[in-house]
Amino acid sequence: MNSEELGKRIKEARLAKKMTQSELVGTFITRNMLSRIESGNACPSVKTLEYLAGRLDLPAGSLISDEVQGEEDPDRNAQQLITVKRLYKDSDYSDCIKAAEKLNGSEFDDEGQAITARCCIALSEKAMNSGDKAAAIKYAKQALELADKGIYKSREISVDATLKLSEIAGGK
Repeated sequence: MNSEELGKRIKEARLAKKMTQSELVGTFITRNMLSRIESGNACPSVKTLEYLAGRLDLPAGSLISDEVQGEEDPDRNAQQLITVKRLYKDSDYSDCIKAAEKLNGSEFDDEGQAITARCCIALSEKAMNSGDKAAAIKYAKQALELADKGIYKSREISVDATLKLSEIAGGK
């Protein structure tokens, strides 16, 4: 692999994480050096590659692998879905939503959205019970929005969210 392709992979991974160059490099290397690496004008050391991969939450060899990027994604995404399901079963709804966000844009996007919608219904109920109407409304609206997305469109969730919003508006 040439330095231009390597730089492109690093930049794509950084942008996917919504990180600036400064956020990625920290104090390990200069932002200027990262810019040169990303443009293919400099080749990073193994130590720098390991650091960047770690900051990007990638396996160390993934940046220099000749395999097409994303080939590991199905396994990683399947593992992520298992994590999401476990968190949902454990009623850890906030962490479940965060974990499901990592499935956005993957082949398990629909599953992540469906589980997130169910988490939002549960969090709306929890917020209502603790007297936090604003949070209850926020989660019910989010559930309502997600209920109509993907292949797991759920009339049940849509109805639950609508009833929850009516209940909140009615002051119950």
